[in-house]
Amino acid sequence: MTMTEMMTAYNARSASHVYALGFVHGGNLYATKLNFAELSRYFKLDRASSKRGGFAKIRIKLTSKDRAELSFTAELIGAESLLTADPAHNKGENFERELTERWTAETWVKDSVPFNVAGDLVLNGENVQVKFDGAELTNERTLMRIA
Repeated sequence: MTMTEMMTAYNARSASHVYALGFVHGGNLYATKLNFAELSRYFKLDRASSKRGGFAKIRIKLTSKDRAELSFTAELIGAESLLTADPAHNKGENFERELTERWTAETWVKDSVPFNVAGDLVLNGENVQVKFDGAELTNERTLMRIA
């Protein structure tokens, strides 16, 4: 699949149309809300290793310039150390926990609900998919499985 085909398939199947993108700039953790078109500016086509199947995948990758520009309008969440506050979870999970508990006042619980079923959190009645800089948005194998 090409990146355009993957983007189209992902967007058509996603339960979320709002994305919370997290990133670090200057030692601080930020979050910004974007729609799919805005988020897609930061997509990079990548491939899994041949050992893992070699399938195409889309990653969210910000440049240092992107992070600097976004930091002017993004919400300051706190220090970068929040990403390692719970060593049992990775940076993306710690970021999702921080946003869930900050924006919804709910207690975060790790789950594995697919992106086509629900977002990572619900904000003002709308599903929000949470992604952190460097995260995989989706991959060819997942899109074929849910087609």
